[in-house]
Amino acid sequence: MHRYGNDIEELDINPLIVNAESAVAVDARVILSAKAESEATAQTNDAVPPVERFRPLFEPKTIAVIGASTTSSIIANTFIRRMKAYSYDGDIYPIHPKADEIEGLKAYPDLGQTPKPIDYAYVATRADRIPDMIGAAKGNVKFAQVISSGFREVDEGVALEADLLRQAKAAGCRIIGPNCLGLYSPRGKVTFPVDAPKELGTVGVVTQSGGLGTDIIKRGQWRGLRFSGFLTVGNCADIGPADMLEFYLADPETTVIGFYLEDIGDGRRFFELLRLSETQKPVVILKGGRSELGRMAAASHTGALADNMAAWQALVAQTPCTIVDTVDAFVNALLTLQQLTPRPSRPTERVVLFGNGGGTSVLATDFFAERGLKIAPFPEKTRETLEALGLPPGTSVVNPIDTPVGTLQREEGRVANEILEIVYETAAPDAVVMHLNLAAFVGRGDVDPIDNLFQAAVSIGEKYPGQAHFVLALRSDGSAEIDDKKRDYRQRALDAGIPVFDELPDAAEALAALGHIERRLRG
Repeated sequence: MHRYGNDIEELDINPLIVNAESAVAVDARVILSAKAESEATAQTNDAVPPVERFRPLFEPKTIAVIGASTTSSIIANTFIRRMKAYSYDGDIYPIHPKADEIEGLKAYPDLGQTPKPIDYAYVATRADRIPDMIGAAKGNVKFAQVISSGFREVDEGVALEADLLRQAKAAGCRIIGPNCLGLYSPRGKVTFPVDAPKELGTVGVVTQSGGLGTDIIKRGQWRGLRFSGFLTVGNCADIGPADMLEFYLADPETTVIGFYLEDIGDGRRFFELLRLSETQKPVVILKGGRSELGRMAAASHTGALADNMAAWQALVAQTPCTIVDTVDAFVNALLTLQQLTPRPSRPTERVVLFGNGGGTSVLATDFFAERGLKIAPFPEKTRETLEALGLPPGTSVVNPIDTPVGTLQREEGRVANEILEIVYETAAPDAVVMHLNLAAFVGRGDVDPIDNLFQAAVSIGEKYPGQAHFVLALRSDGSAEIDDKKRDYRQRALDAGIPVFDELPDAAEALAALGHIERRLRG
């Protein structure tokens, strides 16, 4: 990340761990001079506000496509067909030096000869041709996303990327990429993955990996994530993470921000945008290149010079962001922040577990404790009030609350409402996690108690607003019958504002991320 040099007014490192090989600052507080802070803020100032500046990208009225063929189906042709299927209602201009028509659309010889200026150009052709093609735009293209590889990520492409930037700057065109996959923007009806959701969501994501981006969208789609925008940026030759952070922080459609990053070109600006932001939107970072071998892989992937993880940990310690290690953890953290409103006045730490499965509860207690969350015993009043319910044998009313299926089926599942009311009234936890082994409910009577369990969760949330966060872990045995039920239950829970996880460790990791962000928002 950026070196601050003489701009630092005060530096507090605590603790500093020193061994024979290195010194690591586990936590650090950096205070910049007034001059440096002003300069860092000024870097983001532009005559055009960020939302308006990037509107042609996320809501393009005109799209040019370079690389489509008249005779074969290649990636640019697929993009055109995908845009039609996604109901894009703007103008699409295929660019081809000889063709009259491609995919049923009139073609044009170069970017400078389209009937209207281009908001967004999708460029997927031979790398060595691209700089001159962009140069020919002569002010006619606002944003060009270069899908092609063969630039800085390989030694022989370094000069080519420099030429691309030079010609793009002369033509007044901003470059996304190169070496990426595309843009997904429900508000603009633009997509690069097939069958992406059309609903406009609140999660804005930027990723340096196109393939990983597709994975995030698809996994997120199934789990209930909905996006305000999703941009793959590849090599970040021009537009980079800090530019997109500035946009998403200002964007009224975005409430949660996610990044997959291998490196970051303008670390100081990124840090200052997060630190000084008035909107205080939570940020989740999936960081690639954390190890030495990972950094080597990042260099061959996007030409990245991956940063020292100590710098990233300092970022996490001082701003409302958290770093996760896997795609699943990334999706789960974003889902949690999409569904639940962070509560800085009461950061998530004390958790109640409630569900069927004694061994599952024991393991879950370990998972949560390892992530800094407490499954603490109930106060005496809570325990006595739960015992007074006269629940069937085999029910444990300490924390975790271990309730066999027979208990949960009592009164067709309505007993859950009584248990939750007592917990909310007398134990005042920060979060409640209900976990259900769905297979255990199948074939145990004509009435499905899951409906009443869901209703209990919803009614408790309405009765005690702003109190404990409520999440669900719906466990399946993998059979088609159970998975079908799970999909239905998941959607109904999401519609009620409840995040749903596949396993308890997923819930633990997500709630730990939420708690960290809540503490940082509190300051």
